[in-house]
Amino acid sequence: MIHTRLQGKGVDEGLTIAEVSRQYDISADTLRYYERIGLLPHVGRTSGGIRNYSEDDCHWVEYIKCMRSAGVSVETLLEYVTLFHQGASTIQARKNLLLEQREQIAARINELNQVLARLDWKLDGYEERMLSYEEHLK
Repeated sequence: MIHTRLQGKGVDEGLTIAEVSRQYDISADTLRYYERIGLLPHVGRTSGGIRNYSEDDCHWVEYIKCMRSAGVSVETLLEYVTLFHQGASTIQARKNLLLEQREQIAARINELNQVLARLDWKLDGYEERMLSYEEHLK
């Protein structure tokens, strides 16, 4: 998902915070917040002090956004990032964390499918019932 903007560029030529914000539809304030709390690993800076998002940084942004949109909490993501930085000895713990999140997401999908089925049932024949009701009111 990383756009070719980063390919073939030097170290000082990643994406700015504004570009990352636009590309991933996430506010600059949120990106700064994620960096401040340690959810987004420290983003490099240009020689002028401007945030310089590398391809790896963008992968993290993409991952965080995906997980947040699935309902994974910031706290859970922080736990994952902390484990990630502890290295290979935490692979099983990270996998367990992801499996737990997968189960929760699957349960939410099941609930939403039930809600969708209920709405579909309600919509089936809705116009006919409304016409009948309106005729009754005349």
